[in-house]
Amino acid sequence: MAIEQSTQSSNLVDVLETVLDKGVVIAGDIRVGIADVELLSIKIRLIVASVDKAKEIGMDWWETDPYLNSKAANKEQDQKLKEENDDLQKRIEELEKKMGKDNRLV
Repeated sequence: MAIEQSTQSSNLVDVLETVLDKGVVIAGDIRVGIADVELLSIKIRLIVASVDKAKEIGMDWWETDPYLNSKAANKEQDQKLKEENDDLQKRIEELEKKMGKDNRLV
């Protein structure tokens, strides 16, 4: 009994290999607004390629998007915490200056 091999599956593998090697990109933005006021904005980005190919063509947005990358989310959170800390430090300095002048808070 002979073993039959489907040419359809090998063609699919060839197509997939080509797509991953070359890459396919679909990108679009949807914006809804009234009288120059944006009410809704949707970003759609789709790339079908190997990671190496995507980086080669300069697409690395997933590395800095906090919704897709926990490291980017941590950086964003760290920046917010730093700004909040700086703000609190300034407020403490102002309060200490007021206490030093009057020995009381006003």
